[in-house]
Amino acid sequence: MAEHGEVRSKASVQKEDDNVMVKVATFIVDRRNLFFLIFGIVLIFCAIASGMVKVENALSAYLPDSFETSIGLDLMEKEFTTYGSAKIMVSNIVYEDAEKLAEDIRARGDVSMLQFDETPDHYNNFSALFDVTFKYEEKDERALQGLEEIKEMLSSYDIFVSTTMGNASAETIAKEMKTVSALVVVIVLVVLVLTSQTYAEIPVLLLTFGAAAVMSAGTNFILGTISFVSDSVTIVLQLALSIDYAVIFCNRYKEEHENLPIREADIIALSKAIPEISSSSLTTIGGLVAMMFMQFGIGRDMAICLIKAIVLSLVAVFLLMPGLIMIFGSLMDKTRHKSFVPKIPFVGKFDFFTRFIVPPIFLVLIIGAFIVQNKCPFVYGYSKVETPIKNETQIASELISETFGDSNMVAVVVPAGNYDKEKRLIQTYLKCDEVKSAQGLANIEAMGGYCLADKLTVREFSELLELDYEVAELLYMAYAVNDKNYAKLVNGLSTYRVPLIDMIMFLHDEVDEGYVTLDESMQEKLDDAYEQMNIVKKQLQGENYSRILVYLNLPQEGEETFNFLNSMHTMANNFYEGQILVIGEATSQFDLQKTFSVDNTVVTVISILAVLVVLLFTFKSAGMPVLLILVIEGAIWINFAFPTIENNNIFFMTYLIVSSIQMGANIDYAIVISGRFMELKDKMSHKDAIIETMNFAFPTIITSGSMLALAGFAIGQLTSDGAICGIGQCLGRGTVISIILVMFVLPQILLIGASIIDKTSFAVTLPLTMERDTGLMRVDGIIEGQINGTVIGEMHAVVRGDVRAFIQSGNLERLDATRITAEDLEKLLEGRDAVNEEENA
Repeated sequence: MAEHGEVRSKASVQKEDDNVMVKVATFIVDRRNLFFLIFGIVLIFCAIASGMVKVENALSAYLPDSFETSIGLDLMEKEFTTYGSAKIMVSNIVYEDAEKLAEDIRARGDVSMLQFDETPDHYNNFSALFDVTFKYEEKDERALQGLEEIKEMLSSYDIFVSTTMGNASAETIAKEMKTVSALVVVIVLVVLVLTSQTYAEIPVLLLTFGAAAVMSAGTNFILGTISFVSDSVTIVLQLALSIDYAVIFCNRYKEEHENLPIREADIIALSKAIPEISSSSLTTIGGLVAMMFMQFGIGRDMAICLIKAIVLSLVAVFLLMPGLIMIFGSLMDKTRHKSFVPKIPFVGKFDFFTRFIVPPIFLVLIIGAFIVQNKCPFVYGYSKVETPIKNETQIASELISETFGDSNMVAVVVPAGNYDKEKRLIQTYLKCDEVKSAQGLANIEAMGGYCLADKLTVREFSELLELDYEVAELLYMAYAVNDKNYAKLVNGLSTYRVPLIDMIMFLHDEVDEGYVTLDESMQEKLDDAYEQMNIVKKQLQGENYSRILVYLNLPQEGEETFNFLNSMHTMANNFYEGQILVIGEATSQFDLQKTFSVDNTVVTVISILAVLVVLLFTFKSAGMPVLLILVIEGAIWINFAFPTIENNNIFFMTYLIVSSIQMGANIDYAIVISGRFMELKDKMSHKDAIIETMNFAFPTIITSGSMLALAGFAIGQLTSDGAICGIGQCLGRGTVISIILVMFVLPQILLIGASIIDKTSFAVTLPLTMERDTGLMRVDGIIEGQINGTVIGEMHAVVRGDVRAFIQSGNLERLDATRITAEDLEKLLEGRDAVNEEENA
């Protein structure tokens, strides 16, 4: 074998030297130390940069800028101040003790407001609910520190805290995904051990992927900010999606190494793997590109992160892995073992005998699945999404909701400056059965039975603050001058009314500037009133807009809720002209619903078209891409028919992302089977071709498919975030369905559709090169030429003499005359038997 291998080595390498790809591969292999240095530098930078990536945790941040939620959030950030707040529920406590705790919390210097009373909204079923507002803004660390101190103060009680402050949710997700990542690494190790042929190839594959993962995480720094979804699942999905590339290259190397030394096998394998793997990656990238056209910006964010991850995986496979093979090559030879993946001839036989039965059943199945999945219960918020595990925040929120009811708050933003209109609008809202309560400056009680926006005369104001009438009168005069209301100065101040909040603010400013002096008790009273009113004003009144907080008796999403949001606009338009906005979780979900119908169509069409184009040029047939896409699209429909049947709510984003990934990634399984069958169908009987095809494809499919499926299930079972959980569950289930279909449905479709594929082929015939040689040779394949006589046909022969022939497929190989043995004769007989069997069939 050594002599035979040496002859083939020289012939093969000499033949490939003129190939550009071989030259590129030779450069990569021979300059491996240079690439090791480059990768080392890049990996160090990426390891550092990965800690500087900013993560956006709000889904609403990815809504289109033209949507009401986006406009409203931007406007409220400019106009209003949001103070840190929290809902703290204390269970198993009597009211008297709860009241004492409320006083203790209220007495804290960092707490500006605490709501607690005997009503069922704050005390119910031996549980107390404290609505705490801090003196500091929501993003101020002092507010978060204050909450931690209150929790410590109540540590002897059963407490549950719900707050939007801090990054507790993000930290929880990050912790969960670390667990998922560790589990996925274990899954990959187990799968590789079971499907590999040599133990030493496992570190090669893991080092290659590890480098790609670090580069993927580090280069997110270039993007500035990424979504929490991308940050959580990209590395796990990258592993599942791109480990294929390393496995393909490794298998190529082992195949070439059977006849070539390590270096030459590495070079030839890389030269063949680059176009093969690049072509395979295009279908995955094509499916992901579809997400970039979504209105909902998180699709673009995920698409960029995943496409970048796949490209970096290709870079690692093409530039780093060849050098690793050179290092581990000898060890790979020493650690060979029998593959644990069995041959599956029974699957091929089943596929052949059911070729006329399964396709009609599949057609009926996918039509039914399409109809059922159209009724999939999509939701646009987390309130109706069930996850296998729940974090502390979710548990607290659910317990608070169960005890005191749901809190569905929306903010109505209206033009500022008219308290009377604001008061009438609030009263209009309160008359609606859908409204639980409403708060604005116009109806918040302040002191002495007056509301903040109530207009008081001089006498009423002086009596309220126990201020001398003459001082109050002078104050009103100064206010009129400041307000340029000179008519009141001329006609008298007895009927002049000023909103309470405005007069308190004005009085405080006058005291600060030294125009008015108050005694100590009055000053303290003014300071307390000013502090409370100032906090309320900053939250509810800006320079140009005011906002009214409306609490609804409706769920956060649903047709009834969405219809009432429109009614709220209509009611506000009766009082105001100009821009009116309704912002809240319900509005955000309403906007997300609007994006879904468009995004769903766009993602489906573009992913199909992108994959279709790649397949057209891969198979050079119009029929083949249609058949393959039909199978994978059918798998998607079946996948999302399950939630409908189980009545399990699915977060809308799950469908958009999973359908793109499933189309792009799972189509590779169909390509492996189809490509092999098309190669074999003209060389042997269709029955033998499909059996051989399934035996060939099964190791690749089970390796890649099991990784993607198990990674998906791990994500779905071990995270508490509704969006991420749904992606994992559906991706895992979808991959299993795709594997089943390509193993037990696609072969039958190929068998009965082979003629359609051939008739729709547009392959271009390339000019053939005349092969010339003399001596002892084996000829395998369809040839045209002279072999001591003219021959046209398929040959499996050993020839002694001159050969001048166009090799249309197969190969011409020089043999060592001294080494023609039973092995050569056996191959000859196998080829003859195959021809006979096909003729008999």
